[in-house]
Amino acid sequence: MMPSTRYDAESGVAGAPIAGAHVHTGGLDATGMRVGIVVSRFNDIISTRLLDGAVATLRERGVADGGIDIVWVPGAFEIPIAARELAQLGGVDAIVCLGAVIRGDTPHFDYVAGGAADGIASVHATTGVPATFGVLTVDSVEQATDRAGGRLGNKGSEAAEAAVEMASLLRDLRRRRAVAQRAVS
Repeated sequence: MMPSTRYDAESGVAGAPIAGAHVHTGGLDATGMRVGIVVSRFNDIISTRLLDGAVATLRERGVADGGIDIVWVPGAFEIPIAARELAQLGGVDAIVCLGAVIRGDTPHFDYVAGGAADGIASVHATTGVPATFGVLTVDSVEQATDRAGGRLGNKGSEAAEAAVEMASLLRDLRRRRAVAQRAVS
């Protein structure tokens, strides 16, 4: 796929304007945001590293002390129900979902990974609160370690950035909608 000339993925900044269009992108300034993190205890050697990356990124992006709620659940399959509860309770701008599902010798991996992915997707689709997917679905502990602060970065950090960007984008879109509705009234 060729890179877009209209969006710079590296900097996260929209490029040249498109004539006659309003371009919307979220920012990475999390000042004033409250973020929930739901993290799986199963494979905690990995999920703890993902959590460390997410928290560090949220702090770097401006989330204040007391602005992060961390909820521990038994495993990845339980992440969606806790994320949904956080979203429905209100008070969070976004939810970061973290865990690791490592393939074994049985189809159990497919059910847990699929259930976690579908459940997390349904959280943001039904509540309007962004819920990002920082659940590793890998074939080995080595692959998980590589993605939890190892040679391939930290997917917890990436999920936290995505949460901030989506919360920022939704704030902007909702603000624009409110202004447009007031103008019509």
